Amino acid sequence: MAWLDDLWALHARRDDLAVLDASGPVTGRQLTRRAMYSADVLTEMDVPAGGPVPALLTTNASALALLLGGAAADRPIAPLGPRLTSGELARLVTACDSRVIVTEAQWYDTAAAAAELCGAVVHPMPEPRYSSAGLPARRGAAAFHLHTSGTTGEPKRVPFPESVLEPRVAVSAEVIGLGPEHRYATGSPLHHIAGLGNVLTALSVGAPVIPTTRFSTSWWRGLRAAGATHCLLVPTMVEMLLAEGALDAVPLDTLIYGAAPMSPETLRRVLDTVPGVNLVSIFGQTEGSPIATLSADDHRRAAAGRPDLLHTVGRAAPGLALRIDSPDETGTGEVYAAAPHLSVHADDGWLHTGDVGALDDEGYLTLSGRRNDMVVRGGENVYPLEVENALVEHPGVLAAGVVGVPDQRLGETLAAFIVPSATAVGHGELAAFVRARLAGFKVPAHWYDVDELPLNSAGKLLRPSLLDAHLRQS
Repeated sequence: MAWLDDLWALHARRDDLAVLDASGPVTGRQLTRRAMYSADVLTEMDVPAGGPVPALLTTNASALALLLGGAAADRPIAPLGPRLTSGELARLVTACDSRVIVTEAQWYDTAAAAAELCGAVVHPMPEPRYSSAGLPARRGAAAFHLHTSGTTGEPKRVPFPESVLEPRVAVSAEVIGLGPEHRYATGSPLHHIAGLGNVLTALSVGAPVIPTTRFSTSWWRGLRAAGATHCLLVPTMVEMLLAEGALDAVPLDTLIYGAAPMSPETLRRVLDTVPGVNLVSIFGQTEGSPIATLSADDHRRAAAGRPDLLHTVGRAAPGLALRIDSPDETGTGEVYAAAPHLSVHADDGWLHTGDVGALDDEGYLTLSGRRNDMVVRGGENVYPLEVENALVEHPGVLAAGVVGVPDQRLGETLAAFIVPSATAVGHGELAAFVRARLAGFKVPAHWYDVDELPLNSAGKLLRPSLLDAHLRQS
């Protein structure tokens, strides 16, 4: 059986909870019947079989029904970020070769503006109606499409066939310890792999999904009554909950995070506040995830005297092979990965991640940054992520962003943007702190204190925004 057949077999006759969103509870039987109604609606649109259907969606039961319906009808949904500009959306719709855009009501004006630019037609989200039709036995090559975040260029569309989804949900469920007895909560957007991938994992194993369209402390506090056992957050959300004294309001089994590392100080505060929680971090990308993970045991080791583990993204996910291509004298090179649950492999059988890193003797992967992020400072190569990892070790630093900036003498140098903790720390002290851990040419020349770092909706740092901020102030 394929992934969608397995999901239908689990839910189609099931009256247990599948999704609990702001509109109320939805059972597995209701979700699959709503999905088949969505499939009928999509089939009636001017969309060729197999063609991606761009959609502006948030994470809720109707959106999940649409996505499952698209997979069933061979009209694979391609969720797009609703906060993109109309011009950005129009380019993505054109690249999808689509004549339609499906949208939730709150994004209709944005969708209409994009449609006018690219000659598409806007269709509203299908109403929550039911169909008794069965799941088609023959389906298309892709169940859905996602776009990369585009932090270094135009987003690329990645298809997800059922042959990838079946092993992917098995690996993800193993990594985060998710089963039918659990409930999974998330504030991650549907158009990112961290959002959609883990939601599909929960649905596939029979764990109810508790999503929100906007993360807030009040939503978090409500997860206790909703019975949430697992939750995906980014470190900035964890910091917010710690600052508001709310992290222990929900007795989670497992707290999952990604997109950015957790500092040793934050880890200490989390475990002091909720000592029984299992912390799991996931490193991956749209083309393939999970690639590497830090397990709950890894986090306990980090708290017990191995804070260096937090500088890594963990060890290879189950069933995945990792290697470093063309390593230099320090063992650093581009990270290659291969596994059945990855969506993209090059002709040589490996996913060329574009990330630069090294593997240690225990198999932990330490990233230096993206291949395109490399800064050449006076002839020396520097990866900003390495400097950021050093900075967040300082107790006075909650978060750090580092970027290469123009320099008349050296060609490029480094600018550091610091989100300070409650304890004030001078830039000279931070420079000395970095120098004690890294070579002198890796110490930033420019320093800025900021209230927050520019992040995309997946919680990833937007380095171009840091460069713009430096240029405005220099």
